[in-house]
Amino acid sequence: MSILNNLFEFAVVLLFLVATVQTQSESPQWICDSTDSCLIDNAANIGDVKRFESQNDCRLSCGKYGAIWPIPTVECSISNERIRFDPWKVRFNVVAPDAASTQYVRESNRIFVSNILKDCVRNCSLPNSKEVLVKTRVSSNSLVLDWGTNETYTLSLRTTDMATFVEVKAQTVYGARHALETLSNLITGSKDNGLLMVRAARVRDAPIYPHRGLLLDTARNYIPLKLISRTLDAMAASKMNVLHWHVVDSQSFPLEITRVPEMQQFGAYRSDMVYSRTDTNNIVRYARLRGIRIIIEIDGPSHAGNGWQWGTLSGLGNMAVCLNQQPWRSYCIQPPCGQLNPFNENMYGIMKEIYEDLAEVNAPEETIHVGGDEVFIPCWNSTAEITRRMTETGFDLSMRSFYKVWSEFHQKNLDSWDNVTQRQYPRITEPKSVIIWSSHLTDPEIIADHLPKERYIVQTWVESDKTLNNDLLLKGYRIIVSTKNAWYLDHGFWGRTSFYNWRTVYDNRMDVHPLVLGGEVCMWSEYVDQSSVESRIWPRAGAAAERLWANPKLSSLLVQARFFRYRDRLLSRGIKADAVIPKWCVLNEGKCL
Repeated sequence: MSILNNLFEFAVVLLFLVATVQTQSESPQWICDSTDSCLIDNAANIGDVKRFESQNDCRLSCGKYGAIWPIPTVECSISNERIRFDPWKVRFNVVAPDAASTQYVRESNRIFVSNILKDCVRNCSLPNSKEVLVKTRVSSNSLVLDWGTNETYTLSLRTTDMATFVEVKAQTVYGARHALETLSNLITGSKDNGLLMVRAARVRDAPIYPHRGLLLDTARNYIPLKLISRTLDAMAASKMNVLHWHVVDSQSFPLEITRVPEMQQFGAYRSDMVYSRTDTNNIVRYARLRGIRIIIEIDGPSHAGNGWQWGTLSGLGNMAVCLNQQPWRSYCIQPPCGQLNPFNENMYGIMKEIYEDLAEVNAPEETIHVGGDEVFIPCWNSTAEITRRMTETGFDLSMRSFYKVWSEFHQKNLDSWDNVTQRQYPRITEPKSVIIWSSHLTDPEIIADHLPKERYIVQTWVESDKTLNNDLLLKGYRIIVSTKNAWYLDHGFWGRTSFYNWRTVYDNRMDVHPLVLGGEVCMWSEYVDQSSVESRIWPRAGAAAERLWANPKLSSLLVQARFFRYRDRLLSRGIKADAVIPKWCVLNEGKCL
């Protein structure tokens, strides 16, 4: 009998333990502590505090900004309470001035639903959930996306016994798009069916800088379209608004120019490694729906080789010189060598045809990047055709003369660009400024002699301790900043360069000045291809995204929990963002400082 009693008591204890474990496993296990960290509360031994079912649930409202990336710049308040909802019960109402604006917002709504569906852990369906009613009001019918576009928005969210009401107000469709991106940051997956969303919130937001960019080089190594599209998806999730497409270089010319098919025929690595006219059109449209401009760079006079070598075969002369010269260190910065011939008028004619294509595939208001860096004077100086023409036209062979030839190259192409855009888009009365890399030609002592500040925006790529940015600002030049020792994402994989982790990227502070348009992180592709480009860019580029949106005074140490959640969100959307810390540190916020 005693044995039976003991077995009975053991069974009772076992059932009690199982019930206790089940109760604990079904109850919320995460809390937001006084340091704004989301911590596991296994023993439930902390007093009367709000508990959440998961770390992501906790992160929605832990801290002033919850899980929003990048942080709002004007106002942000988020409720601790949650609602559980069925994403198929989200209803949209769009109030916009015209059909084009209405259609844009509807497409943004579709992308929003697609993104939140990717957060579903289990079945998204929740038959008894309330509706979520999203009303978007856009006041301007302008679809222009440039440095003057208003991207501000207001987002308010409240829940009643009847439904959850979300109201978005924005001047332009692009601000409305950003608001929906922020709304997605207020939503997470649930352990049960449906999704979780904060019960109430209010956000007013506006970017600090109008140029928040990522340079993607697809010339050194070809990057497939699907990866370019995913790059744009990640940029949209980060509220970045410029893809600087470095599409051609001396290694390859993969861009189809319909007026000059020889460019890709002689310049692409293979016939299937070409961006067709249709591809380019699709990339531009895909980007625009995500609030992103595509600025295409046709580099010159340096970084130009393959794709230009057919001139002599067609009776157009040497459009490029120093092609594939060896030893390459005597003729260029990196192999294969190639530099455009500034005295070949046929080359300028081909460049104008390229501009014709670019103006047609892009938005009427869009400009171009003309390259312009790393001109290797010894290449020109060792080319008899060039030195002869220089002496015949009154130049000596001094550096000052070569700089003059260099600047005249840019002026002739600028004239061609003006001619093309004014003819294709006569309603645009002001000539467009173009972007040029910093170089010897942009040295503060001589830049005014060669590049008028009204026409050229200088993209600087110098170290953070250099004075170039400030010097150019003092002379009245607009700049785009690509800090070489923080925002060059290829560094650390070649030569004596150093790897810059996401903290270094984040802590690269920017000057707030009317002439500072913004900045770009740069992914040069000499040492990446389709197998590695995503993880090399993301999530580090997202650290720059918050810097460019808000330029916060916060250090990376204070934002790491939000950054980890941001990286997790990229993963849920199919972006292969690299790991930045052990999983233990993610689950134990604040304990790996």
